[in-house]
Amino acid sequence: QVQLVESGGGLVQAGGSLRLSCAASGRTFSSHAMGWFRQVPGKEREFVAAINWSGDRIYYVDSVKGRFTISRDNAKNTVYLQMNSLKPEDTAVYYCTTGPGAPLYGVAGYDYWGQGTQVTVSS
Repeated sequence: QVQLVESGGGLVQAGGSLRLSCAASGRTFSSHAMGWFRQVPGKEREFVAAINWSGDRIYYVDSVKGRFTISRDNAKNTVYLQMNSLKPEDTAVYYCTTGPGAPLYGVAGYDYWGQGTQVTVSS
């Protein structure tokens, strides 16, 4: 059974930083893409960042480029999202996901999801 467990969310002031982690188990982690999506109430889940199995293809949504960095450690079965210069509009529940990654930037590219971690950025 595939499990994804996110951690690292919380409350931070605008301009601050957080690092999200997602520990995966139950499948060959190094063979699958990993991604981060976010969702606010009443809106669709939004793509944030993704990394392919080998780490040589990375995508970001335009609104986080230059501020967020996705990385993976296949030895630890963990994917990270370093979030710097946070803005109030980054407030959302952040979800970790894994899958074939086709496409890397769309919900359809993933088949397992974590439970989500809340990120709140105060102004």
